[in-house]
Amino acid sequence: MKYFLIAGEASGDLHASNLMAELKKQDHEAQFCFLGGDLMQAQGGELIKHYRDMAFMGFINVLLNLRKVLANLEDCKRAIAHFKPDVVILIDYPSFNLKIAEYVKKQFQTPVYYYISPKLWAWKSYRIKSIKKYIDKMYTIFPFETEFYAQYNYPVTYVGNPTVDSIAHFHATKKQHNFREENHLDNRPIVALLAGSRRQEISKCLPTMVSMADKFPTFQFLVAAAPGIERNYYDQFLTSSVKLVSDSTYALLDESYAAIVNSGTATLETGLLKVPQVVIYHVIGGRIASLLKKILIKTRYISLVNLVAETEVVKELVAHEFTPEQVYAELNRILTDTFYYQEIKMGYNKLEQRLGESGTAHRAAVAITASLRK
Repeated sequence: MKYFLIAGEASGDLHASNLMAELKKQDHEAQFCFLGGDLMQAQGGELIKHYRDMAFMGFINVLLNLRKVLANLEDCKRAIAHFKPDVVILIDYPSFNLKIAEYVKKQFQTPVYYYISPKLWAWKSYRIKSIKKYIDKMYTIFPFETEFYAQYNYPVTYVGNPTVDSIAHFHATKKQHNFREENHLDNRPIVALLAGSRRQEISKCLPTMVSMADKFPTFQFLVAAAPGIERNYYDQFLTSSVKLVSDSTYALLDESYAAIVNSGTATLETGLLKVPQVVIYHVIGGRIASLLKKILIKTRYISLVNLVAETEVVKELVAHEFTPEQVYAELNRILTDTFYYQEIKMGYNKLEQRLGESGTAHRAAVAITASLRK
């Protein structure tokens, strides 16, 4: 069968590539065409557009790049029409993917599946209308999404969480090497800095994160470079006391004592690797944006750790609360209060219990291929 997949960012590229690998096991004649990244390309098939050329965050940024956004949509539509897939599989990235879903359902009889649901439970729940209209099957990765969609009489299939798979794979294949020696580090405990996967996020978050290094000289601070972002882009934000590491985020977290993490999948990865963290998130508009958040966003928390645990395991500093002073206060508490440090680590146990076992991509591939063969 022929599979057309769309992933618009680094995490989507990772999870889509794992799904592609499992689809090949279930369907030995699988052919792929996709919008995604290097990991998907490594699985074989035709890359139409790299996610580096698609990752535009926020209303203003989309407007400024509107010509490119529209061109990407047209390129995708042409590729689908030419490839004639048996199924289109969408991975998160709803502003783009739901437009493509509408196009596919109006132009062809091709089924459209969603793997990794848009975060309708957080905001923009009105998108449920498009999902019910254009998405034939939804494969979700958070247990609470089943209950959310049930409110709208839309059945979904929970297949597990792909981050659990990624962490399990890391532990199973972890090399017996000296991370500190390879990166020329000393013996001080490490604080990892994960600033996001997009340039816009990095530019807004990393300066404050890096500024913590001089305040905690008994720790060494390392920035995890995001896939798809050139190393030299980080140079403008780094100082002599902060190093950058590439292609080894999990190894870095595995060696870290604590972390400062931009909200997103990285918070879940950090939690599953049992590293106490402070979660930050920059929002244009500060206090006003924070007030709007209370009106528009329907969840108590923004970090996946707290959302899955359904309680505040880690501190979230969002919008006007994301300041050097507050980051310092929370990080200082993590680094100096042993009881608080252990309390966070104990809270992470809820993640493993609620997310379940690894094998997400396998379960999704089995379900997808079985559905297509009916």
